[in-house]
Amino acid sequence: MVSQSRVRQSMDSQSRVRPQAFGFSPPAPRQAAGGPGLRWRGAISLLLLLVCTGCAGGGIPRSGSRSEPGRPRQLTVWTLDLAPRFSPFMGRVIAAWQRQHPGVTVRWIDVPWSSVERKLLAAVFARTAPDLVNLNPPFAANLASKGGLLDLDTVLPADASGRYLGAVWRAGRQGDLQFAIPWYLTTRLTLANRKLLNQAGYGAPPRRWQEVPAYAEAIKRRTGRYALFVSVVPEDSAELLESLVQMEVQLLDQRQRAAFHSPAGRRAFAFWTDLYRRGLLPREVVSQGYRRAIELYQAGDLAQVASGPDFLRNLQTNAPGIAATTVPFPPITGPGGQTNVAVMNLVVPRQSPMAAEATSFALFLTDAANQLAFAREARVLPSSRRALEQLEQDLAWAPGAAPPADRQEALVQQARAISVHNLPQARVLVPATPGVKRLQSILYTQLQRAMLGQISSDAALAEAERQWNRYAEARWP
Repeated sequence: MVSQSRVRQSMDSQSRVRPQAFGFSPPAPRQAAGGPGLRWRGAISLLLLLVCTGCAGGGIPRSGSRSEPGRPRQLTVWTLDLAPRFSPFMGRVIAAWQRQHPGVTVRWIDVPWSSVERKLLAAVFARTAPDLVNLNPPFAANLASKGGLLDLDTVLPADASGRYLGAVWRAGRQGDLQFAIPWYLTTRLTLANRKLLNQAGYGAPPRRWQEVPAYAEAIKRRTGRYALFVSVVPEDSAELLESLVQMEVQLLDQRQRAAFHSPAGRRAFAFWTDLYRRGLLPREVVSQGYRRAIELYQAGDLAQVASGPDFLRNLQTNAPGIAATTVPFPPITGPGGQTNVAVMNLVVPRQSPMAAEATSFALFLTDAANQLAFAREARVLPSSRRALEQLEQDLAWAPGAAPPADRQEALVQQARAISVHNLPQARVLVPATPGVKRLQSILYTQLQRAMLGQISSDAALAEAERQWNRYAEARWP
């Protein structure tokens, strides 16, 4: 099934984007900088370079068949953590597509999230790569940058892009290369403890980052609790990195050099440094990740948490008392009002001999009817414009109609309606460009130093610029 561990990933900006769909979970554990994890990532980079440039065994075919003449052709499709919960859904989609494409059978393989990168690289190296793969944007972008993914513009119909939300379609593009078709989406909401808000004199949490310091101070002074938890652990959530973009910080320029050492960047670094030094953020934000935010919220020690609508369902089980006072609100944004969206993509490895069929199946799986059915069943958001319009109608109560009798179910529906309403203004705030996780690690590490008083926020930003540019100059001369 789509597990809780997939939630924060794409919110992790597609920090490893595991969309925040299925509720609440933190990103999958990552190796800290250095050690075996770093060596493994280096090996992956070398392997990618070899297999994507054809040096690992000759040129990579782009056409042909997996079957002998006269036998059915087999299209291999990988998804992530959908079985067994969504096996019936995938079975229906596959059967319907096969009826339209006699002579082609679909071999569906569901891969655990934690092992997909390793399995895919091994398959590419062995020249047994699947024809279509469900990937998160960072890994897909890395493959695309090394020539490992098909340019879908060569096989897509002319009107394909118009079927999807523009912002999420563009998130699957690198320059002139369209490397991905968007599938399902998630966005974050603010889920707030109304009891703590009322004690602090607030009817609702803030909508803009500039309002947060006064709010955080009021929460701390009047309740003894903290307002929010945003992790600064380099391997964890990209929420703080996204907040920099919302604060109008340009991260990189067109040459991939640092653009964040700017007036906006200095204000943003000072913002987070000041909140921490004033004791308005939990001390653990520099050492613990999103899991700690959930623990604090469920214990009643945090006024709000950023998560998806289904977190409300889990909260009812894990902390019913807190669930009873929790209310969904729109997420915090910057001056432009933009929120982040996490995207799950479908990509075609350049090695596939059935690119046309793979693209056809991807378009079918993500058409309005199938996306709407999946969104209803999985409680995610569709990337299809038509499916989103229908879902919004589903979640809007008719004039005069009573909301669901069950209060908690009504809150979940309210939260989903807020997500749908905000989606047209959402975009991928931190595009999944190669090196984005290195960028996050550098910025977070230097911000930690500033928060802990080891260095000023301005000096931390300058050091982050120096480290990133040294990395960028080596990677993009």
